[in-house]
Amino acid sequence: MFTYLRDHFGHIDWLLWAATLPIMAAGLVTIRSFGGDSSLYFQQLIWIGLSLAVFFLAALGTYRFLRRRAVVISIFILTLLSLVLVIIIGATSGGAQSWFDLGPLRVQPAEPAKLAIIIVLAKYFDRRHALIHNFRHIIVSGLYTFLIAGLVFLQPDFGSAIIIAAIWFGMILVAGISFRHILVIFLTGLAALALLWTLGFTAEQKERVTSFIQPTADLQGAGYNARQATVAVGSGQILGKGVGYGTQSRLQFLPEYETDFVFAAFAEEWGFVGVLILLFLYGILFWRIANLALAGETQFERLFGAGVFVYLLTHVVLHVGINLGLLPVTGTTLPFASYGGSHLLIEFLSLGILSGMQQYRRLGGVSRLSLFSRSE
Repeated sequence: MFTYLRDHFGHIDWLLWAATLPIMAAGLVTIRSFGGDSSLYFQQLIWIGLSLAVFFLAALGTYRFLRRRAVVISIFILTLLSLVLVIIIGATSGGAQSWFDLGPLRVQPAEPAKLAIIIVLAKYFDRRHALIHNFRHIIVSGLYTFLIAGLVFLQPDFGSAIIIAAIWFGMILVAGISFRHILVIFLTGLAALALLWTLGFTAEQKERVTSFIQPTADLQGAGYNARQATVAVGSGQILGKGVGYGTQSRLQFLPEYETDFVFAAFAEEWGFVGVLILLFLYGILFWRIANLALAGETQFERLFGAGVFVYLLTHVVLHVGINLGLLPVTGTTLPFASYGGSHLLIEFLSLGILSGMQQYRRLGGVSRLSLFSRSE
């Protein structure tokens, strides 16, 4: 038995896997402690069990086939089709038409789209990273990203669209984009935001941004959620109020405490010390992901690992920033802690694929400078 486990799972980074367990436990305790719909707690337990199974099954695979052009094109096309279909026939929740309602299951295609764009960009820059100084490759990769992010934005799901765009930006940084091109992208991004504000943002999205700039302007309307989140975080103080004693969530002042504002609900109960421990666990997670990325067999594996790193890090930064009132509310989950199956399955699938890639990593290791080298 021991030999079987060593032969089939010996390549898994167990510290990476172990870091996710207390994070999921923190989310479960937060969901459970406030009572309400107890079915959410048991449903999340099921999703956790399925997600862990997905991780170990994915870790058994080898993923050289993902380097094939036909496979990547198929993934890209299927992703586009799913995002188009959800806009046409998807179920609406929270003002966004972003779900496929399959009876007992609800699937959000924006979540696998994040993994899909990581694979597409890893393949694109696998052979072109040495030519990243040619701005044409930035434009082409940006168009791939824009097609997916644009369809997600139309649902509208601004938070997921930002994360997809962040994955692209992070991966072109890793591929070696020049600082001159970074400036061009920054200015282009500002122009795109101005255009979106004028033609693309819904009235609700504009309210969220204006309430962020002027948080006290409409505390009973657009600024309510952000205000209650910051109150919950602040009221936790150093040691927190204790499990089940978070008044903002228990008295239902804090909306969506199990998903979009799970960090605020957790901070209210566990305080500053609990938040530090939670962030420390995320730090371990990102450290191990970075190590796995650097140990990749080829540039494809290293870029894939970098994409997973950016994907999860952006989720954490956005979620925590929103809950602290530092960013406009966009409805972003906290990896491994927020309630929901779609995001949890894709997070563990990403880690499982990354772990599976370690079965054929180079024995000699990888120069840490080679992954982050820049081409001027």
